[in-house]
Amino acid sequence: MRRDPTEPEKRLWSKLRKRQLGGIKFRRQVWLAGYVADFYAAEVKLVIEVDGDDHAAREASDRHRTEILEREGFRVMRFGNADVMHTLDGVLEAILMMARETPSPSQAFGSGPSLSPEGERGQ
Repeated sequence: MRRDPTEPEKRLWSKLRKRQLGGIKFRRQVWLAGYVADFYAAEVKLVIEVDGDDHAAREASDRHRTEILEREGFRVMRFGNADVMHTLDGVLEAILMMARETPSPSQAFGSGPSLSPEGERGQ
């Protein structure tokens, strides 16, 4: 998926990359808790998943995946392809609201997150 993202993933990434959304650093295709998350913002522990047209067939699997990620302390938001394609501004607003709900550790303690060179992938 990293080399051949879907059109909804491309559109969403075009708005998340380079700290365009509220100054938050997002990365693409990040390995977390045994799964590859579509998008991830480490400083607010927020996972964004874009569910394809086959989501109905994988709903139980996706629900299980979300439960595991949440048990690990991640917050997970899921959006369907149609949401991203037709109401991108609303999707971005929802993501920003969720990201701002809980202060990040860097906001709480005054130090920014430390990222390894691998953490910089996906730009």
